[in-house]
Amino acid sequence: MTQDMRHEFPVAPNGVYRHVNGSSRTPQKNAIANGTNGHASPINGMPFPRTNGVRTSKASTKGPDFYGHDREEVTRLLIQGLEELGYKAAAETLSQESGYKAENPPVAAFRHSILEGSWSKAEALLIGRVSEPEGGGVSISNGNTHHRAGLKLVEDADQDQMRFMIREQKYLELLRRGDRAKALRVLQTELQPLNYDTSRLHLLSGLMVSHSTDDQDMDTVWESRQKLLTELSRLRSLVGFVSPTAMIPPRRLAALLDQVHRAQVSRCLYHNPLNMRPLSLFVDHMCIENNFPLRTSLELSQSGREVWFVEFSHNGRFLAASGESSFVIIYNTRTFDVRYRLGEHDNSVVFVSWSPDDSRLITCCQDAKARVWDMATGRCLQVINHHGQAVTTAAWTPDGNAIVTGSLDRHGQLCLRSVDGHEPFYWPTELRTQDCAITPDGQRLLVMSTDNYITVYNLPTRMEEYSIKVYHRMTCITVSRDSRNMLVNMENDEIHLIDIETANIIRRYTGQQQCGNVIRSAFGGADEGLVISGSSNSKVYIWHKENGTLIETLEGHTKGCVNTVAWNPADPTMFASGGDDRKVRIWTKDPEPPSLQRRRTGSHLSRYQRNYERSL
Repeated sequence: MTQDMRHEFPVAPNGVYRHVNGSSRTPQKNAIANGTNGHASPINGMPFPRTNGVRTSKASTKGPDFYGHDREEVTRLLIQGLEELGYKAAAETLSQESGYKAENPPVAAFRHSILEGSWSKAEALLIGRVSEPEGGGVSISNGNTHHRAGLKLVEDADQDQMRFMIREQKYLELLRRGDRAKALRVLQTELQPLNYDTSRLHLLSGLMVSHSTDDQDMDTVWESRQKLLTELSRLRSLVGFVSPTAMIPPRRLAALLDQVHRAQVSRCLYHNPLNMRPLSLFVDHMCIENNFPLRTSLELSQSGREVWFVEFSHNGRFLAASGESSFVIIYNTRTFDVRYRLGEHDNSVVFVSWSPDDSRLITCCQDAKARVWDMATGRCLQVINHHGQAVTTAAWTPDGNAIVTGSLDRHGQLCLRSVDGHEPFYWPTELRTQDCAITPDGQRLLVMSTDNYITVYNLPTRMEEYSIKVYHRMTCITVSRDSRNMLVNMENDEIHLIDIETANIIRRYTGQQQCGNVIRSAFGGADEGLVISGSSNSKVYIWHKENGTLIETLEGHTKGCVNTVAWNPADPTMFASGGDDRKVRIWTKDPEPPSLQRRRTGSHLSRYQRNYERSL
């Protein structure tokens, strides 16, 4: 990591920001014997046999691989995939013909135990159990007892953590059923003796008082138990426990196909599909440059002063533009005529946000007020005036029933208020809020402060999940539609794509210039496969999100900074930019791009020559 990318707190080599709220603890690891779970001795130099079922002589007569892939693994994945597609009979036929099973009997028994809520049996199958010598099994003691091996676990799997997860599920189900007496016994005699994750234990203890009883239907119970199975078996280096050769992670074939999809998207330089149909598995994917917005088709100057923020409505029918002036321009994107000129603020309007259904718009102003507007009439519906300094940001909850506003106040600067006038909620923080975003799934609130912190809150509980300290000043934060990633502009001329769940830096985008200005970036393209940003050098930069390649550097604004950009969510061939030149520029695809002209004029060339020239 270079010197200019240092963080105030240590950062792991994989780019993980150090959590600073102190809420998590590193559990102690217990050693686990690397047994073979009852399988045959190692073969062909493998530390354990790969087969997870009974290999018949019929299977052994076939070749050892399938076009370079392990035949057993491919077959077991197909069996699992057929079962998940609902083709049970076909899966059974393939299992009988091949001699392989997706899961061996102990794994199937463990899965059944979890789904049926047989918790003690599940623990015994997962961890193994101690029995008398006549009970069989593999001896690990002085001969007085024997240990029946459990499922094959990954190296250094934490037995206490696995037990904790199973017993926590048991405890929560008892609470939901209203059986508090049994739940208390589980808490005191099963969870607490593990002495694992004391902060989590305190939270579970608090549920004895605050948790309300509800009627659980079997679908909800089954889904929560299925989620537990996934947590125990999924392929992640820090949380997967059961060896994937013993328990194939759920939907593994679909996950592999998704990786193929992402790899093809990564190789598609101008990835911007015009429809959202799933990519075909029958042909390789490649978008054409003709669908990419590379030219300015309109120049809008109604703002009159510097443009600091532009935002399309979710349905793509309107565009809001604000900035140095005290009013907001609403354009109709079919004609780009001015629909409304919202002008009741007394200072510069620095931020706007459309409600999820586009019926309302909130505007944030340096006059310490935010206003909510009716987009059917252009009238102001509500004035939010409890802030003492500039209101810098706002975000709607996905249902449109509440708004979070942020300001540069030292007190009361982050507020959640319902649109029906209920008592607002203020987060107890002294960090001055510069920007914020709510994930589309409604689960998290992301807050960026002027003190270089990113704080992530659980929105339903309003509790802080974690906070990270960033070395460089940040200028904006944006969240992806799938609620997985945030995009953060950095003062050191970098844009960071960060995993919200882990705080990992996934990718860095470079090329644009900040120069101490508030420059905003955004996700772009039909499926958010692009990253777009303004720059202090009057240019617009577009990157491929997956591979970080700088695709285009576009010129158009005549002077100063390009402060803001926004991609039309309903038209992947259009985006808008706003700058210090007092212009909003509308960018669209070129109807006759040079690449198409070259293909037409070179139609007499051989197919191989055209392929070669297209690959240059």
